[in-house]
Amino acid sequence: MFDKILIANRGEIAVRIIRACRELNVQTVAVYSEADSEGLHVGLADSAICVGPALSSESYLNMHNVLNAALLSGAQAIHPGVGFLAENAQFAQMCAECGIKFIGPSATTIALLGDKIKAKETVRECGVPVIPGTENSIDVVKAEAFAREIGYPVMLKAAVGGGGRGIRKVRREEDMFGAYAQAQREAQSAFGDGRLYIEKLLTGIRHIEVQILADEQGNVIHLGERDCSLQRRNQKIIEETPSPALSPALREEICRMAVKAAQAAGYTNAGTVEFLLDRDGKYYFMEMNTRIQVEHPITEMVTGMDLVKEQLRVAAGDSLSRTQEDVRFCGVSMECRINAENPEQGFRPSCGRIVSVHLPGGPGVRFDSSIYTGYTMPPFYDSLLGKLIVHMPTREEALNKMRAALQELTIEGVDTNIWYQQCLLAVPEVRHGVADTSFIDSTQELLAQEMSKIGNSRFG
Repeated sequence: MFDKILIANRGEIAVRIIRACRELNVQTVAVYSEADSEGLHVGLADSAICVGPALSSESYLNMHNVLNAALLSGAQAIHPGVGFLAENAQFAQMCAECGIKFIGPSATTIALLGDKIKAKETVRECGVPVIPGTENSIDVVKAEAFAREIGYPVMLKAAVGGGGRGIRKVRREEDMFGAYAQAQREAQSAFGDGRLYIEKLLTGIRHIEVQILADEQGNVIHLGERDCSLQRRNQKIIEETPSPALSPALREEICRMAVKAAQAAGYTNAGTVEFLLDRDGKYYFMEMNTRIQVEHPITEMVTGMDLVKEQLRVAAGDSLSRTQEDVRFCGVSMECRINAENPEQGFRPSCGRIVSVHLPGGPGVRFDSSIYTGYTMPPFYDSLLGKLIVHMPTREEALNKMRAALQELTIEGVDTNIWYQQCLLAVPEVRHGVADTSFIDSTQELLAQEMSKIGNSRFG
């Protein structure tokens, strides 16, 4: 095991990694921007180094500054967390050249799977179903021709990147030119790569992802699936495991295909294979995230495994702590992402000083966060305040536990989506587990009615 690692991230995920390292007696080095000098991860780490100004492009995304901090501190490895440099093949390669272990897959694997066109080709060759679409990047003329061939609606997608950026739905031929220009511009700005490809737009779909772990000895296992269908503008809001949309047979098949995809890519460490599931029970590979996911705690709750510890052990050269036969699944777990945003004003991000925090407790309740009373939420980064997680024997009990925990959770000083989450969980389609990825964006009126019915005059 490493003696010291540097955490190339901030906020909740940095705190999560520090806690795992403490349990393994590994020293930690935090990096921070000038805006994050009071961040909880800075105080919890054994040491901390400022890597630049507030803008992430000048601090957390500054590869040279982060690597210099690692070399200066004597860290043997870097954990990239989520976002920022977590899926950056160039950074992983730079770590290797500096003799620092990148806690994740190799630079070659990141580059392969980061290019969604190449990733689809790789998994298709080993028998994993993929969404009908182009096999290469295309210009707008070819996009129009291909869309006419397979029929509208279609989806334009950035060849690299993620997070819902560089994506446009195109329902009519006359909309293609404008949508292509917007998606290309967004992809170029977000990822430095404006290549686009096109896929058939599936409707009424569920977003199913499978957590995998792989060691450097060639062992690959899955830890079940997560249902991430509740999304707003392609951003996940609520996740749960197991998925209420899968039969036992279909669950086994999808998880087996996820393992095949990871093996085909020569994958190591923690990763997530993402699928789309249609109304007929057909599933298609979408992409693979080469990092730990924000929603990883619900998998930890049902399996009893610490995914961050597994990442550290694998990176240190150890074998996985469990075989597939050793993995046991228990109960149902759900996660609500608590964001600093105002649902009344188009989910406008909120920032400022947090004047008080009250966290829910009791059996089966967990809150992963980096906030505290007196902390000032900076305006430069994402709006995630924390993740509220529950674990209960049945889905009905998990839903009730989550609603009770949301009612108790109090964060004052910034706007939050806590009340919005409470109302969302009261909608019948959500409670019955039948909502698809378009549900939230297409039912704002229904949600408003639910808010009014529950008695929230702020949403009147």
